Amino acid sequence: MPSATTQPLPLAVRLNLGLLALVVVALTLVLWPQWSHNPDLSHGYFMPVLFLLLLHEARTRGTRRYLPPREWRGALMGAALAGSLLCLAAAGLYAATIGWAHALVGFALATAGVLALGAGLVALSADEVRVVPFNWTALTALGLWLLCAPIPPGTYSRLTLALQLSVSEHVLAALHFLGVAASRNGNIIELANTSVGVEEACSGVRSLISCVFAGFFFAATLVHRAWARGLIILLAAPLALVMNFLRSLVLTLLANRGVDITGTWHDATGFAVLGVTAAILGGLALLLERPGAATVAPPAAPASRRGPAREYALTAGLAGLFALAGLFAVKTAGAERSGRPAPDLMAILPAAAEGWRVETDAEIFQFSAQLETEFLAQRTYFRRTDHGEVQLTVYLAYWPAGQSSVSGVAAHTPDACWPGAGWTLAPIDAPRQYLAVGNRVLAPAEARLFRIGDYPQHVWFWHLYDGRPLVHTDPRSWSRLLRLGWEDGFRRDGDQLFIRVSSNRPWPELQNEPLLQAIFSRLQPLGL
Repeated sequence: MPSATTQPLPLAVRLNLGLLALVVVALTLVLWPQWSHNPDLSHGYFMPVLFLLLLHEARTRGTRRYLPPREWRGALMGAALAGSLLCLAAAGLYAATIGWAHALVGFALATAGVLALGAGLVALSADEVRVVPFNWTALTALGLWLLCAPIPPGTYSRLTLALQLSVSEHVLAALHFLGVAASRNGNIIELANTSVGVEEACSGVRSLISCVFAGFFFAATLVHRAWARGLIILLAAPLALVMNFLRSLVLTLLANRGVDITGTWHDATGFAVLGVTAAILGGLALLLERPGAATVAPPAAPASRRGPAREYALTAGLAGLFALAGLFAVKTAGAERSGRPAPDLMAILPAAAEGWRVETDAEIFQFSAQLETEFLAQRTYFRRTDHGEVQLTVYLAYWPAGQSSVSGVAAHTPDACWPGAGWTLAPIDAPRQYLAVGNRVLAPAEARLFRIGDYPQHVWFWHLYDGRPLVHTDPRSWSRLLRLGWEDGFRRDGDQLFIRVSSNRPWPELQNEPLLQAIFSRLQPLGL
């Protein structure tokens, strides 16, 4: 029934509602590709609808709490707007370096959007405006956007690696308890007749994020007592981890019995885990909610609708956000791709070498989608000596001009990728080295040492942009990425080449090998 006290909204409030609606649309458009391509974020498809549902719930059943006209209210709105501008500026610099589709950019944009919506909530929940109350449900509606945003790559790598190793360790302990012979090498579980790898998709990140998302949603809609809400939220993460452990254990036991767990079994158990964990949380929320605990809030007191100055301040802040986003969009527009033909990578790596056994890795192309390039090559050379076998692997990847940004390539270094395969990074004295090949000194190489057990792997790599070597930037360091974006971020018109050499022997034992000299002689015209 319409209220007799309802007054028309002032122009400033209507402008803010329109701009905030555009923020929601922009958030949806920015995150939609992530929801489409990242199974960990597939629950994001429901977010626009759930956002509106939660706002309706906040207005109709939530606590009618409005902010009084105090100085701290204006400071809170200003801080939220300033934080949003800073996050948007960071997102633009990151996008200049790694592209708008990168996970780190998506996270920064989502944070900027949530802070902008937070500033809007402060303004709209003012005592003289009273459009949306400032309550738990409204805050949940804003915060859930962050659980639909991609996790920054460095954090994601650390989280998935920790979960992979934890899941594989506990599955191994359970197998031993059940009397199943098994051993573990990193995230690989070796069984009697097969091996099972706890990959990123099985680490539990998907169920963890989805379960925490569901926990916050159920806590905001199904329960109304603070302790019950806290309990639902606190139980969400442990429940997700336990259910994923059970899934991994079941799949490992099936594999031990000779069942092909790829495809149907893998996907079916994954969906089952998500469904069961959500059902358990929802059921628990219903059990904790006391009958009659939810009450419809009384109608709002008459609003004076006075003092539009703060509302226009929000309007100006939101307009500034959109102007800054447009500036970065124009400045980071990809350049037209050069017509220069891609180098023949396989021709750079000799298919035969005297005294060496050569193996060509045809499976390297399974990583094309992740690396965003089809130009890949890898060959491994083996030779028997009096001191044991020498192994030498050379990997090449090429990106035509405009296909990827500098840090988009730098995000796939051995530092970020190898630990997930069971390799442990060992400390070395000089992580950047000047290496000689024959009588020629190469551009500085990034040097690493990895181990699996007692087996070493010396690694050296270079990243070339437009025919010149770049100084390596840690893809997990936000400050270094921002610096790279500021210095070279708006340049996307050069092609890129990544070279990685790895061996079980140190460089001094390899530098005079004719095979290595031939490879680097062919790389010299490309800039190395």
